[in-house]
Amino acid sequence: MTFINDLFASSDHPKSLGAKFRANRLRKFEKLFFRNFNPEKPILILDVGGTDYFWKKSQIPNIPGVRITLLNLRLEKTTHPHINSVIGDATDMTEFTDKQFDLVFSNSVIEHLYTFGNQRKMANEIQRVGRKYFIQTPNKYFPVEAHYALPFAQYLPKSLLFMLLTKTKLSRFKRWKPQDAQQYLNEIRLLNAAEMKRLFPASKLLKETILGLTKSLTAHNFR
Repeated sequence: MTFINDLFASSDHPKSLGAKFRANRLRKFEKLFFRNFNPEKPILILDVGGTDYFWKKSQIPNIPGVRITLLNLRLEKTTHPHINSVIGDATDMTEFTDKQFDLVFSNSVIEHLYTFGNQRKMANEIQRVGRKYFIQTPNKYFPVEAHYALPFAQYLPKSLLFMLLTKTKLSRFKRWKPQDAQQYLNEIRLLNAAEMKRLFPASKLLKETILGLTKSLTAHNFR
């Protein structure tokens, strides 16, 4: 049972299925990164909604000229000398100038912005402040909803999903706290491939697949 619990835990759990997909995604990102950037030159990276934990799996922060800024609604703890943390809003990054960053990175954040209007604001700000970008999000049409690990949860009425989350252990083998469940139900708006192209019209779409089904989408403008 411990193995099953670990497997379906959130992607922050090192033994979870989500962590394995995230590690594979990181490897693909690093290949694109080293193909497009000269590691001997200074490189400024903005990670929107990022964590210090995510970058511990990467060799990129150890490059001498790399400086990574984490942008979150709350100050994120950092332990690496090349990573700093700031408080900010992904939909309004007026504290940064146009093309201030060589790269804007974001992993599974843009779907947490309540409305498509807010998602468009975030996308516009990313393209304004960054020369390159790499923006990942779960695919709306993948059969298993990524946040709850429940099949077709994105199509259920929110009242029914709230009941399943708080009254049963079907989601990740736990009962959710009512306030946590309601927060997720309020904020999550999944995106599909067409919407990602609308948000990032100059992008290429990288599709992460399982058994021929697209699990997640990444918009990027790397060569």
